[in-house]
Amino acid sequence: MILRPTLDDFKLVGWGVGRIILAVGLIMIVPMVTSLAFREWNVAVDFLIGIGCCLIFWLSMELTCQVKLDLTWSHGLVISSAGWLLAMFFGAIPHYLSGHFSSFLDACFDVMSGFTTTGLFLLQDLDHVSNGMNMWRHVLTYAGGQGIVVIALTFLFVRTSGAFSIYSGEAKEERLLPNVIRTARAIWLISLTYLVIGCIVLFAALKVEGMSTGRSFLQSTWLFMGSWSTGGFAPQSLNLLYYHSFLIEMITMIIFVIGSLNFALHYSVWSGRRSEIWKNVEVRSFAITVSLVTLFVTIGLSQLGVYTTIAEYFRKGFYILISGHTTTGNSTVYSSSLLNEFGALALWAIVLAMAIGASAASTGGGFKGLRVGVFVKSLWHDIKSITAPESAVMRPKIHHINDIWIDEPLARGVMLILLCYVAIYFVGGLLGVAYGYPPSVAFFDSVSAGSNTGLSAGLVSPLMPSVLKVYYVFSMWVGRLEFLAIFALVGMFASTIVGRKVGRA
Repeated sequence: MILRPTLDDFKLVGWGVGRIILAVGLIMIVPMVTSLAFREWNVAVDFLIGIGCCLIFWLSMELTCQVKLDLTWSHGLVISSAGWLLAMFFGAIPHYLSGHFSSFLDACFDVMSGFTTTGLFLLQDLDHVSNGMNMWRHVLTYAGGQGIVVIALTFLFVRTSGAFSIYSGEAKEERLLPNVIRTARAIWLISLTYLVIGCIVLFAALKVEGMSTGRSFLQSTWLFMGSWSTGGFAPQSLNLLYYHSFLIEMITMIIFVIGSLNFALHYSVWSGRRSEIWKNVEVRSFAITVSLVTLFVTIGLSQLGVYTTIAEYFRKGFYILISGHTTTGNSTVYSSSLLNEFGALALWAIVLAMAIGASAASTGGGFKGLRVGVFVKSLWHDIKSITAPESAVMRPKIHHINDIWIDEPLARGVMLILLCYVAIYFVGGLLGVAYGYPPSVAFFDSVSAGSNTGLSAGLVSPLMPSVLKVYYVFSMWVGRLEFLAIFALVGMFASTIVGRKVGRA
């Protein structure tokens, strides 16, 4: 029997969502201070309005939603999914006020793209956007990479009861430490440490390339945030192509490969367990799939013969491949080049790389290497169980920080998530074809949105149909949260209609 949620259930969800929106308001302080530092007074006012709206919402939730009810698993999942959706609306306020968007929907699109570390954007005249707005775009993707729920857990949640369910709702399952709030703080310690190191390295590289000190400071910060979060945002409309620098390309590639790894793996290496790098199933899965997809891309590029030197192939083809596989979206070519210079085989190989994606509990998206490992292991086990004597078939396992035995429920759960990803990719591709886009373009951009990658073959633009904009927002949202939290949110609202009141037979 399905029970109808009580008023206290909704209040508890409202209280949790209020804390997440407060976190959004707090991170708006960074671009507001940036605007003040560069005397961008109107921009600073835009962020002040955004902060005020966040504070009003949080305060109203605090005053009206206080209940003595423990967070359950379903509460946590609903808080995560609803929190991300509302964070998009509140985060879009300064975006829309900037005047760089033709509609509030376009502003919401960019904010969801930033929070989900996708990197697709509809912002107009990016090359002349204010420093404050550029800072906000990159803070969005940096915060989204760690998770806005992780921000709230780090600073704003004092109760640990049920906190893990909120954390899991953001598609994270590994606890780095026994306490989930301490885990959230450990994630931020890892990210901030890399931020300092990465910004210093990129700052030096930009200085070597001849950029002024002030611009080098800002752009090194933005480039690191976009790369580490596997978000793909860049301060210029040409993305990495703007710099024409092999040095910048190499540094950003290293950063987003490291950023695509599981935070639990980072913590294990930091704790001295360096052998985890070679034993981990996600690292092995990434190495194998990169090798296979590289072969296809190489064959595809050689058929057209556009890139004739190893340097061209590495800086164009291989860079795009790794950017897609880590779901980063940084690009060294024009969108049109993916169609005209890569060819069908290379293009669809990159689609496959984007669909697979990065590691679980990382800043990246896609199926995740962990699920690919579980799927392949369970499939191989099924084949052996059919062809080999029963006594010779051993129960399969994988190594992911610890040894994980693969049983039927785990295999079924992995298959369900894989099918959900395939569904959002396929529906988005069909929608694009229905609106007249070529299938290769429609499916490329659909997979890019659903896997939170951000590369585009030319479909995504301010002129794209509104229906596609809404679907891509939905696809980025569900792809980032990996469906479970979305199912919980839909289930809660469905149960208010068909569920029975508590206490009735």
